[in-house]
Amino acid sequence: MSERPIDDGALIAYRPRLRPRGGRPGAHRSREDGGLGHFRAHAPFSRHPEPRHIDLRATLKDVFGELQVRRFEPPGAVDVYALVDLSASLGFQGAGSAFALSRRVATALARAAARYGDAFGIVGAGERPREDFYIRATRRRGVEQDVDALFARHKPDGAGGDGLIEAAARLGGRRKLVFVLSDFLFSLDRAEALMTSLAAHDVTPIVFRDTASEEGLPTFGLIELRDLETGRGRLYFMRPSLRRRWLDEARAHDAALDRLFLRHGAAPVRVVDRLDLEELSRALTER
Repeated sequence: MSERPIDDGALIAYRPRLRPRGGRPGAHRSREDGGLGHFRAHAPFSRHPEPRHIDLRATLKDVFGELQVRRFEPPGAVDVYALVDLSASLGFQGAGSAFALSRRVATALARAAARYGDAFGIVGAGERPREDFYIRATRRRGVEQDVDALFARHKPDGAGGDGLIEAAARLGGRRKLVFVLSDFLFSLDRAEALMTSLAAHDVTPIVFRDTASEEGLPTFGLIELRDLETGRGRLYFMRPSLRRRWLDEARAHDAALDRLFLRHGAAPVRVVDRLDLEELSRALTER
């Protein structure tokens, strides 16, 4: 785990897939109707008697000769949560560190939420939800420093999957924008249960991958591989056919994950080895 402090000024951009409602001012296009914000459409003055918003050009073009006014969408805010996988597999150190990358993504999201006027919260889970790795959604300034401090005090441990499912169930209430930060190396059944428990929310899985876990496998020889979540090790006699089979299984798992996410209407974003905030921002705003 990196103990390096958060990147001062590191920015990230995101956009809710569905427009928020609720009337809380923010920076996102909403489903509300009002007199300020993004232009939505024209409407008859008889239905919306707002003299300040009369549009003479639109009125002259109206075939029925009705007085037309401009209608707007006041920008709205959302509650943003990072649901963080704290299981032991995130502690793997290869070409990069998934846990360190997760830390950077979470703090950048917290900083972005403050810029957008959104509330930000974070929930962490290993085998069980971590009660000491939790911040309720808040618009308090400087929350990214508290988020970074959570990562500094914890290390990945235990098996993954079940704790995330239990933690996801705590994100009840109105629709939220939820970023799931994980390597998703647990079973597809657990991934399915996790996405089902988040069905009421706007979800983006951020999947961490490390090329060293594949490229680091030798082609031939005796190797010991250790399960990162149980700590148990086992000797294998590596040969080309076994190496190909393992790599094929890993790719099949990722392909099945993609199909699972898409069934739930969630477009995954992969972060491999290192974090490029501009690239991540494009992925999160072009969904």
